Amino acid sequence: MRIGVARETAPGERRVALIPQEIDGLRKAGHDVVVEAGAGESAGFPDAAYAERGAIVGTASDVLATDVTLFVRTPGSAAAEAGELVGGLRPGQVVIGLGDPLGTPAAAAALAARGVTSFALELLPRITRAQAMDVLSSQATLAGYKAALLAAGRLNKILPMMTTAAGTLPPARALVIGAGVAGLQAIATCKRIGAVVSAYDVRAAAAEQAASVGATFVDLGLETESAETAGGYASAQSEDFLRRQREALGKVVAAQDIVISTAQVQGRRAPVIVTADMVRAMAPGSIVVDIAAAQGGNCELSRPDEEVDVGGVTVLAPTNLPATVPAHASRLYAKNLVNFLRLLLVDDAVRLDLTDPIIADTLITHGGEVVSARVRDLLGLAALDTTTATDATGSPDEAGSADIAAATDAGAATNTGAADSGRETAATATTAGG
Repeated sequence: MRIGVARETAPGERRVALIPQEIDGLRKAGHDVVVEAGAGESAGFPDAAYAERGAIVGTASDVLATDVTLFVRTPGSAAAEAGELVGGLRPGQVVIGLGDPLGTPAAAAALAARGVTSFALELLPRITRAQAMDVLSSQATLAGYKAALLAAGRLNKILPMMTTAAGTLPPARALVIGAGVAGLQAIATCKRIGAVVSAYDVRAAAAEQAASVGATFVDLGLETESAETAGGYASAQSEDFLRRQREALGKVVAAQDIVISTAQVQGRRAPVIVTADMVRAMAPGSIVVDIAAAQGGNCELSRPDEEVDVGGVTVLAPTNLPATVPAHASRLYAKNLVNFLRLLLVDDAVRLDLTDPIIADTLITHGGEVVSARVRDLLGLAALDTTTATDATGSPDEAGSADIAAATDAGAATNTGAADSGRETAATATTAGG
């Protein structure tokens, strides 16, 4: 089977879907790899490094002619430039990457119209077998780390306590909102640098997790039993809950030098937790880093990829922090992707066993249809006919849409709660909460 690696076209995207070190395993499995010229340059992987591993370095057309084409961000999911790639795809082609199907369902519809079979990796279920493929967690880890460094670099004071002949400097105070993968890494990094760190999350289980990496958990005294899904992610809360949350959190935010917000709910706008009044109550020179900005932001004043000054307080809203460390981000992403390919490609064919929740949950389009029930609902499409339950396995052209709908239902039944999981969304580049 021919596997293609596309050069990313979204503005600011420096990652690459596959690094040279992963070529060996794919070739040993019998696959040919075609890499678009320049695909890895921004991440520090030159064309020669791919060629040395046995990959074919070709044009964009060569890559789009492959059986399975790999992306970081699939066509249409990000910028207009990426959307233009959709026209170059052909019926039966398999596309894998971060597609943001819940945020940009129209992109999924465009892929379906081209007859493309597409998989969105951000919808991987939170089950043990999927951990080695979890691109959201790997990218969120880097996002949390970079958010802490960004805050430390912009703060008008140092983070650790320091005793000098001229006196003692007190440590900086940092609050991390959202103790998911990104949040926990932000806590750990701030702690290592020397800050006094506190954390807040609506999920009760997050208290122990935050404490394990050095944070004091903030208990606002709110009822949070319904704040966590069966899959372990944060669930969407009512506006009344968010109002009471903001009222209780105001005094905590005002006392911080750094606030890093990471809270996101999959497929929904990020909850507004830090209000304009909270930011104005912070001391001049303080920093807010809102890494939920790609989903609208946790801070009322955030503007994606812009810097806002509010009375001397700086609000930063980066949307793609993993792309600022593209070498390691690509290394982790590529490993996740290769693990997914090992499951998907069997005996030189695409395995569409939709009783497997990993396949069922990530399959978005197939046979000219949007087959994901969640995405169909967002597009206002009727549910697919599920009267015939057939095991849809084999090559991309062997299963009809009705069969896929039925098998998807069967797969979803083995993974209750995954569809409502509030994962951080890396499709928009980074993520944060879960």
